[in-house]
Amino acid sequence: MNTETMERHKVVVIGGGQAGLAAGYHLAQRGIEFVILEASARVGDVWRDRYDSLLLYTPARYDALPGYPFPLARNAFPTGRQMADYLEAYVDHHRLPVHTSVRVDSLRAASDGNGYVITAGARTYGADQVVVATGAFQRPHVPEFAGQLDPSIRQLHSADYRNPGQLADGPVLVVGVSHSGADLAHEIAAAGHRTILSGKDRGQLPFSVDSRRAVLAFPILRFIALNLLTLSTPVGRKMAPQVRKGGGPLLRIRRADLERAGVERFEARTTGERDGRPMLADGTVLDVANVIWCTGFRRDYGWIDLPVIGENGFPMEHRGVVDSAPGLYFLGIPFLYSFTSMLVVGAGRDAAHVVDRVAVRAGSRGRATAAPAGSEAA
Repeated sequence: MNTETMERHKVVVIGGGQAGLAAGYHLAQRGIEFVILEASARVGDVWRDRYDSLLLYTPARYDALPGYPFPLARNAFPTGRQMADYLEAYVDHHRLPVHTSVRVDSLRAASDGNGYVITAGARTYGADQVVVATGAFQRPHVPEFAGQLDPSIRQLHSADYRNPGQLADGPVLVVGVSHSGADLAHEIAAAGHRTILSGKDRGQLPFSVDSRRAVLAFPILRFIALNLLTLSTPVGRKMAPQVRKGGGPLLRIRRADLERAGVERFEARTTGERDGRPMLADGTVLDVANVIWCTGFRRDYGWIDLPVIGENGFPMEHRGVVDSAPGLYFLGIPFLYSFTSMLVVGAGRDAAHVVDRVAVRAGSRGRATAAPAGSEAA
């Protein structure tokens, strides 16, 4: 490789979402030279490209990254687009060096043993250290039998759904009863479609996140999520594998809301097809015109040409630090350290921990950035 065409940096952060930007903030505080590579055309596009009615499940006071408050009333719930615009403003406010429209194709160790090499199309980056902040759920998952459904059935993954205007006339099957499944089923039923929701939920909060009770409970829930549901506690270690599987309890739209909206519930999962129609595990065949797959996302680390991914598909790390590949780190993974690790509220603490390790390896003498548990900006 011609090293003269390689763009070299002390640290390359791959991914410009909340985890990557929080890492950028702490690197800048440390005085460590870095660049952030973001695949989308604009910072925040991952949030802009979600369904139109998306609201965060935490109020604005808990949705800020370090060093920049969220510009909404404390108890207001940001929309997806407001979150996207906040991330873009965050980059401008802190003057973070983000390169957009740069999709990384590969990450490997440098042949001379000096750090890492990142390729992105025709561009090549060399880095002493690398922080992978692409998250753990990048690739929309749809079951294989979806391709066997009748072509007249309109199918959308939740990643591609925007609003009920995309749907064909007729009944709608929503597959998967986690956060997005319940939200979309409720919205589609309210728009006048006969709506069927298949799958068993994983419980629900005793009150909606929009309720007054939630306003009082959020500080307690936040404390528990940050400090008790961690890899340092038995309950956290027991919960971590379940969280990493994906899914969660109903938070905003709950069972009673679905019932009032007229959503038809089937606890049996959608597991196959018969005569081109979706079929449930109990043999029920559903005659529908649309299927919305709220079946989650899968990890996509195939571009990392390093032996750092375990049999479970997750990186082999401890609090984001990969001992087997010095100078390589991960952020934005569910339960990297706590329940909040995949949420905005936990991004600052995880990033501070990782950047402190980056600084030690880089020999930085800048001030420490690690925040005490539960002290992120809000």
